Amino acid sequence: MKTSTSNGVAPSSSQGTEDPGRAVSLEVPMTTLVRPSCWGCLRRHLLVLLTVSGVLIGVTLGLALRPLDLSPMQKTYFGFPGEMLLRMLKMIIIPLVVCSLVSGAASLDPRALGRLGSRAVLFFLFTTLVASALGVSLAFLIEPGAGGLPLGGLLAKQRPVNLPEPKEAIDSFLDLMRNLIPANLVAAAFQSYATLYQMVPLQGNWTLENGTILNTTYIKLPVASDIESMNILGLVVFAIGFGVALRQLGREGEVLMTFFGAFNEGTMVLVAWIMWYAPVGIMFLVASKVVEMEDLVLLVKSLGKYITCCILGQLIHGLVILPLLFLFFTRRNPFKFLLGILTALTTAFGTSSSSATLPTMMKCVEENNGVDKHISRFVLPIGATVNMDGAALFQSVAAVFIAQFNNIQLDAGQVFTILVTSTASSVGAAGIPAGGILTLAIILEAIGVPTHDLSLILAVDWLV
Repeated sequence: MKTSTSNGVAPSSSQGTEDPGRAVSLEVPMTTLVRPSCWGCLRRHLLVLLTVSGVLIGVTLGLALRPLDLSPMQKTYFGFPGEMLLRMLKMIIIPLVVCSLVSGAASLDPRALGRLGSRAVLFFLFTTLVASALGVSLAFLIEPGAGGLPLGGLLAKQRPVNLPEPKEAIDSFLDLMRNLIPANLVAAAFQSYATLYQMVPLQGNWTLENGTILNTTYIKLPVASDIESMNILGLVVFAIGFGVALRQLGREGEVLMTFFGAFNEGTMVLVAWIMWYAPVGIMFLVASKVVEMEDLVLLVKSLGKYITCCILGQLIHGLVILPLLFLFFTRRNPFKFLLGILTALTTAFGTSSSSATLPTMMKCVEENNGVDKHISRFVLPIGATVNMDGAALFQSVAAVFIAQFNNIQLDAGQVFTILVTSTASSVGAAGIPAGGILTLAIILEAIGVPTHDLSLILAVDWLV
């Protein structure tokens, strides 16, 4: 028999024994369920929403300011908030890379460290080679440099550009080896080794009485030089070796291991603070790049097929090939993982720098995707230096594009050279904006294609 109180609410157990067959329902207003759930979801993804909004607002703001024709000084002032974001991210790259690798290498067994490192490097090289092959395939399929492109107006608008000096492939490889072992760790924080060339006259030429030299022949000799570029590769090798050495010390090395671990955790706290400024910085970075581009419509018309080829390749590689590899090895949803690193992806888009995105990526994979700190803080710094799939893909497309533009038919040997050279040179490419341009000249030199058309690539380098 049902009983009820005067206000229609079922009586409590203290008022009598309830019928066990009766279902007791408590009506809770939907607003009390929906509001906390929506607010909690919004709080969890607030940083992602702000970062993506920063990119969209930046594009809109840049397009709105283009008609104002800002002066170079005004453009510099306008991009200042974005410059500050880049400076903050670059400020913590060295302590983050060194401390994370030292603590990561010291916390792992040397055999496990060797397996992890070798598998990571093999995976990076494999995906980079796949990206290069994808870029070459799309370039031959779409043919961005063929068909009489309307590049006349674009070439007329090109400003004189200091193009990178072509370098021999063997010298590029030797520079990579030299940078693995920096002669000065302090200098490696802001300098890296690079081979330059000097023209030297051959000895034994005929000299007339009045001093005139006949039949003078010059040869190109490699000259050692230090250029202004952070040698992350050398710092990575040192940090891993030092971490292994600390583990070999046993108890005597525990003090330094604790120091580097605490230093690393403190750096990650700084990263968390910087990430809340990232949406503002990215907004101004994107807006300033849109404002700085000379003639956006002309660029898209003239280089539309090249831009489409590069972006299509990046979408296929990033949304099809890599997710399939992730699914094959982990049996987990790859797009859920990508959603967890969306903040890092938008930061990469705004900064155009894999090195500057490293702090954000570490925080995303650890907090959002649950990756073990020992794994992420060892693999990610190596990946930010070695794994340059996007650079390899765009370099392959650009090499075929410039060859087609100059009516040069590439044979199988040259295509193979592009694949190998783009994969190898991308390993040593700087993780900075326009870093891939510096190694593209090496590829063009290796296949015998003129390098003077690199200015076309520079025109849309940031967008690509």
